[in-house]
Amino acid sequence: MQTERVALKLVLAFAMAAAVVVPAAAQVGSYPNKPVTIVVGFSAGGSSDALARIVAEKLAIGLGQPVLVENRPGVASIVGAAFVAKAKPDGYTLLMGASGPNVFNYALYARLPYAPQEFAPVSLLGTFPLLLLANANNPAKNVQELIAQSKQNPDKSNYGASSASFQLVTELFNTKTGARFAHIPYKGSNDAITALISGDVTMTLVDAGAASAVLQGGRVKALAVTSSERLKDMPGVPTLSELGVDLKVSFWSGLLAPAGTPAPVIKRLQEEITKVMNMPDVKSRFTAMSVVPASSTPEEFSKVIATEIPLWKQLALDNNIKAN
Repeated sequence: MQTERVALKLVLAFAMAAAVVVPAAAQVGSYPNKPVTIVVGFSAGGSSDALARIVAEKLAIGLGQPVLVENRPGVASIVGAAFVAKAKPDGYTLLMGASGPNVFNYALYARLPYAPQEFAPVSLLGTFPLLLLANANNPAKNVQELIAQSKQNPDKSNYGASSASFQLVTELFNTKTGARFAHIPYKGSNDAITALISGDVTMTLVDAGAASAVLQGGRVKALAVTSSERLKDMPGVPTLSELGVDLKVSFWSGLLAPAGTPAPVIKRLQEEITKVMNMPDVKSRFTAMSVVPASSTPEEFSKVIATEIPLWKQLALDNNIKAN
């Protein structure tokens, strides 16, 4: 009940952040009449950067103005998120938001230079389901056998996690199943996968994109996916729900504006993004990166964020998980 109350308060906060305070016609004016910038809180070349550039290219056509991508990397995307939170709320500075900076950071950091109510969600862009991987030589043929293995040998069962975000999801898996996997930290998903291949860890949960190459090489096996449905490019991998594990988790990317951005501007952006995300070539480019294309209304996006923040805050508190 406490989690639901917190979520409701956050939904209301997001709604107020995007509220109209002057007549719509005066607010939207001739928007846009100059270039729009999408700020990415990660370095160029990463998945968030690549997705932002795909969207920017198409969004520029619909808006009739250049859409630029500006990289402002910093610890856990905090630098980029804080920059957009303090930017002028006129629709010309947007954040390539993600689960990390816009959900998990609130659970993992005692203090941040920005808050949920400082953003006006525009639309989701895509979701990133996670794959539960084990070494190809592990005798466990499925998730149930892997869980049983951990209960029988807790001192020899562990998992690799490349960040506190992945650690939180895996601890939720432990909670839901009674598994006894201990946490081993790594700097990146590739490092966690390498540890899995070498036998240093028993299992890992990583985004599907990071796992695709090693899966093709046959060095690891995917026992389950955390999405609500099987992935189209991996139809043989069951969902955790199918296997009786009540866990559905996908990381996401989406566009957010500074709080106070006029509602007509948010609406225009959301409508153009929906068009972009329905383009066949955009869908295929996202899918090739193991990202499930998505779009949403600002209200739907707000609800996603508001629901997830208290969930992960409580889990982090219960397991004493903090950002390193």
